[in-house]
Amino acid sequence: MNAATFHQQRRFIETPSGRIAYIEHGSGPVALFIHGVPLNGFHWRHVMAGVTGARRCLALDLMGLGYTEISSTQDVSFTAQARMITQFLDALGIEQVDLVGNDSGGAIVQIFAAHNARRLRTLTLTNCDTHDTWPPKAILPWIDAARRGVLVDSFRKMLESPNFARSRAGLGAAYADPSVLTDETVRVYLEPVTSTPERANNMHRYWTSMDCAQTVAIEPQLRQLTVPTLIVWALDDMFFPVSDAQWLQRTIPGVKQLVEVPSAKLFFPEDHSDALLEPLRPFWETHSH
Repeated sequence: MNAATFHQQRRFIETPSGRIAYIEHGSGPVALFIHGVPLNGFHWRHVMAGVTGARRCLALDLMGLGYTEISSTQDVSFTAQARMITQFLDALGIEQVDLVGNDSGGAIVQIFAAHNARRLRTLTLTNCDTHDTWPPKAILPWIDAARRGVLVDSFRKMLESPNFARSRAGLGAAYADPSVLTDETVRVYLEPVTSTPERANNMHRYWTSMDCAQTVAIEPQLRQLTVPTLIVWALDDMFFPVSDAQWLQRTIPGVKQLVEVPSAKLFFPEDHSDALLEPLRPFWETHSH
C-alpha cells in the first residue's frame, strides 16, 4: 500500500467521540491495529499486507492524530481513546477482534483489553507504554513543546526537510531503518496534524494527555486477563526497554509468548514487519477461535 492507495481507501465512521478515519484490507475474522504517536493507520500497511487472506484488517487513526475528525473539546486521553475503540467497533457491528497495538497505541490497547476482554480473540502488544514507567524520558521535551503549543513547528520543519524527519532528532530515532520514512510517508504522517490550528491543538492535547495513572489503574484487570496474548519486543528501542515487556509477561496471565527482536526499534512493525508477522501468523492460527 502506497500513500495514494491509503488516501483512496480511507473511510470514516461516525461515533460519539468523532468521525473516525480508518482503512480496511483483506477478509476473514477482524484484526484491529492501533498505532502510536505521531503516526496513523498507514503505519500498519506492511503487516496488513502480510496477513492478506487470513484477516479482515482495520487500522484506525486515533483521536488527535491522522485524519480522524474530532471537536476541540473532545477528550483525547488514552482512557477516552479506549472508549472510542468500543464505539468504533459498535458502529461497524463488530463483536470480536484480534487486537494489535504499538507505542502509545499499545497502552490504549491495554486499557481497552482490561475493560473489554470478551471482545478479544487475541491480544498482541509490541513496544509500548507500560504501567508506571512512562512517558519515556526521551520524549519529555516533546511533551513540553506540546504543552507550549510549539511542537507543531517541529513537525512543519520535518515536512519542509524530510531528511530532518529521518534524523535521530526527528522521527528517525524510532526506526532501525529510517529510510522507510520516505518523503511521501512523512507527508502522510505529519500533514494532517499540521494542516489547521485546530488539528495542531488536538495533536498537542494528545501529547499532553500522557499520564501513567491511566495504565496503573488497570493493573488489577490485567492480572485477571486470560485472553491469549503475544508480546513482540524490539530490543534496540531507546524508549521502551525489554523490562517493560517482562513486566507485561509477569502480569498478564494470558501471555503465551514473549518474542524478543534484536536490531529493531520502536516502530519495527513498519521497517521490520516480518519480525512481527513471523510470530503473529502462527499465534493467530493457534489461539484465535
